[in-house]
Amino acid sequence: MQLKTTLMATSILAIFISSPVWAADAGHTSEAMEHAGKAQAHGEVGHAKESLEHAKDSLAHAKAAGKEHAEAHKHMDEAIKHLEESIKHAEMGHGKEAAKHSEEAMKHMRQSGH
Repeated sequence: MQLKTTLMATSILAIFISSPVWAADAGHTSEAMEHAGKAQAHGEVGHAKESLEHAKDSLAHAKAAGKEHAEAHKHMDEAIKHLEESIKHAEMGHGKEAAKHSEEAMKHMRQSGH
């Protein structure tokens, strides 16, 4: 029950936070944000496997977004580094640490402006 509530809240938050992103680009950045939010939510409740899956999906979209938006490249590079750390920690079963890195990745995605 707590996971469903957390996922719902994170999804709603990701929608509101990424609204400007969708206006500028409805592509990879919004997908990366959504998956990073889900990775964070799963990590916070200790579901490392699910956190890992979403972090990997987010990473793939973040890399694609970084290629599409050269001016936002710096922030997307930072997001990618945090997603890679999230994946590493989720693979080790460290859900909460994975969640922290997913959260940092989302911050950089927002700062990228795309």
